[in-house]
Amino acid sequence: MSTGELPLQVSVAEAAAMRDAGAAIVDVREPWEYEQGHIEGAVLIPLQTLPGRLDDVPGDRPVIINCHHGGRSMQAVQFLRAQGHANVTNLEGGIDRWSLDIDSSIARY
Repeated sequence: MSTGELPLQVSVAEAAAMRDAGAAIVDVREPWEYEQGHIEGAVLIPLQTLPGRLDDVPGDRPVIINCHHGGRSMQAVQFLRAQGHANVTNLEGGIDRWSLDIDSSIARY
């Protein structure tokens, strides 16, 4: 899957495969949520700070955006795509689904 061909959202299984292939993960939750547990290697950019941190979103590889259940991350994906970042996709079900299906060591809340 190359840059610019990403669907609007991906399943946690697809996201895990993408991460293993080099995709970046951006977590748009609040710092206290990130501290509860996060996907290994994820960069924290809280949603409210995203407009001022566009340069922190990788432009050279696919980017998976995650939050708790997928709502805030979908807002982030839509915002980033409107700013010209075609290489971003939403993690369907968020960190909660990731914890259930991929990494049960991440605390659910």
